[in-house]
Amino acid sequence: MSAPIAPDDIVENAADAQANSRPPLLVLASLRAFLDAHGLGEGEIVASPIGEGHSNVTYLIERGGRELVLRRPPRGPLPPSAHDVLREARLLRALKDTSARVPDVLAVCEDPDTIGAPFYVMERVDGEVIVSSVPPALDEPSERRRIGEQLIDALVEIHAVDWSAVGLEGFGKPTGYLQRQLRRFGGLWELNKTREIPAVERVAGWLAEHLPSSGPATVVHGDYRLGNTMFAADAPARLTAVLDWEMATIGDVLADLTLCTLYWRIGAIAAEAGAPFATAVVPGAGYPDADELVEHYATATGTPIGDLGWYDAFAAFKLAVILEGVHARYLQGATVGAGFESIGALVPLLAAHGRSRLS
Repeated sequence: MSAPIAPDDIVENAADAQANSRPPLLVLASLRAFLDAHGLGEGEIVASPIGEGHSNVTYLIERGGRELVLRRPPRGPLPPSAHDVLREARLLRALKDTSARVPDVLAVCEDPDTIGAPFYVMERVDGEVIVSSVPPALDEPSERRRIGEQLIDALVEIHAVDWSAVGLEGFGKPTGYLQRQLRRFGGLWELNKTREIPAVERVAGWLAEHLPSSGPATVVHGDYRLGNTMFAADAPARLTAVLDWEMATIGDVLADLTLCTLYWRIGAIAAEAGAPFATAVVPGAGYPDADELVEHYATATGTPIGDLGWYDAFAAFKLAVILEGVHARYLQGATVGAGFESIGALVPLLAAHGRSRLS
């Protein structure tokens, strides 16, 4: 699901945007000058939005036979510290020569006056993002199982990165991750919420009262899921890149793992309540189930994994807050496109799922 192009999203120059009620997302004249200065293509720009449009804004930039990808924040107002694309670019550059599967960042623009916000440009990785369907060559049971295994293998590689050795000192604090996450998402709930959902408050309170001790900290993606990865279109299933790193930090690996498994099962959670949700992962199609993903992670890391109830509840709380923010932006008209109208219905379902994991 890609967001459509609104008439005021892309303008030729800043003067063209003055009559619009909203600021543009791309200003082509100044973007061309920036790309020229970095030797990235020649001539006119063809820009088209790609991705689901829930997070930072992502454009495919076609120029002089070259394909690039541009990432910038969405229109404001934005929560404090959210949508920091410069921080995201720093992380991608640090991970370039590690085992983590990331695209190559080609240029970074810190000046918001260029197109209206900071942005970075990266290489385009060949492949497909699996959201509601899989590439035909992978659409059979053994390849679907391999998709799940590849998803976990790539997460294991991220968690294995020596973050201090790759220059990520100061990128995040190695202690207190779970406490900070609870404070952050509790604050975001107050900022994002469009209605009262008592179950969200109850889960948040229980999480704070039953905080576990984290293991050794490492790089965590923060929003790790199938839809934030890219797979080669041919068999065997191969995950070629992990995308959308804006929520990454140094933290607790189990928070990453359980958010991934929650996304893996969210289609079933939504279906039980009759809420629509586009997902390729359906029971009985050959995919490993969420417990098998956890077992695969434990085997790959050689680390026994105990009770994940707290982390499962936290994943549900975190995703409820994220999707309430998407719902709020949809209600404000800042996010448009097919599928966004049903996002709000998932929030109480996630809160209920989180409550089911309380002990």
